[in-house]
Amino acid sequence: MTDQYAPSPLTAEPSMSPALRWDELPEGPVLVLLDQTRLPVEEAELVCTDVPALVQSIRTLAVRGAPLLGIAGAYGVALAATRGYDVDEAAALLAGARPTAVNLGYGVRRALEAHRAAIAGGADQERAAAATLAEAKQLHREDAVASARMAASGLSLLDELLPGGSHRILTHCNTGSLVSGGEGTAFAVALSAHRAGRLRRLWVDETRPLLQGARLTAYEAARNGMAFTLLADNAAGSLFAAGEVDAVLIGADRIAADGSVANKVGSYPLAVQARYHHVPFIVVAPTTTLDLDTPDGASIEVEQRPGQEVTELTAPQAAGAGVEVGGGMPVAPLGTQAYNPAFDVTPPELVTALVTEYGALSPVTRDGIVELCAQARQEARG
Repeated sequence: MTDQYAPSPLTAEPSMSPALRWDELPEGPVLVLLDQTRLPVEEAELVCTDVPALVQSIRTLAVRGAPLLGIAGAYGVALAATRGYDVDEAAALLAGARPTAVNLGYGVRRALEAHRAAIAGGADQERAAAATLAEAKQLHREDAVASARMAASGLSLLDELLPGGSHRILTHCNTGSLVSGGEGTAFAVALSAHRAGRLRRLWVDETRPLLQGARLTAYEAARNGMAFTLLADNAAGSLFAAGEVDAVLIGADRIAADGSVANKVGSYPLAVQARYHHVPFIVVAPTTTLDLDTPDGASIEVEQRPGQEVTELTAPQAAGAGVEVGGGMPVAPLGTQAYNPAFDVTPPELVTALVTEYGALSPVTRDGIVELCAQARQEARG
């Protein structure tokens, strides 16, 4: 298969994610988030009335996932504009909340540019705020559309690579409606296979140390009635060796200009194992995750998380275990140093295909990435 750019047509309005919504309350507008640190035990909501509250929610992973962070960033700028806060200061705070996720900065910039354009066009603060909110809502819908297109294109790719259906898919971290404006990225492809009767098994890495696979992907798979099995991250190798994996599907937080993929730590070892066992390794991400300003994988800034996430049972892990949220229970001797990168980087030569809203790209090359970005800009211009 060579470079392919074929957007999948939509036959209905795309599904919208339940992870985030804008509300107009009597006391003012708010951004409401499903608190992902409390899943799967409790479906609790966080109500953000200002940007610092949203920034804190981003840093604590109450809201997470590259596409959704872009949407949250855009709504955050709109929140500052509608409540009369300093919009430029709010944008700077939001953009710096998590450095690796390129979508966050993209969403912030889009909303900020809409606000500045409105002011430059003579709009008062109220109309400028309305224009900013409209841009955030537009980004939200665009991501839902992209999610639906990726689901269709990804399933077509699986059927091409693995004729006969009955796919056994291994996934890492969480890539469903909790990370997207729609039904997700990699998970949306698996969900599409399930609905088509072509998903035999979804293998779910637990994704240590914060257990996004165990707490979130298993939660979404169960809610959708999918056949799934949870496994410890270090058990994936035995699955490959036993011939139990037909394809690996992951998302991405940033894809460099050369096609290097930054994703939740643990993704790179899966790519290495997939290559050794001749299993397709497929990345599913919208073009908003492509970053031409980052030339290669070595240039990607990898977020370093607190060591306590490794040495202690922290709040998200506690929630997944069904114990009192708050955590802090030691699992290593006092004073133990921990290495806790949030992401690792997979080189493009280990990626079988990149699925975006414009179809599948294989092999993943710099020229292909540039062409995808050009397609996205062309569609944005209408």
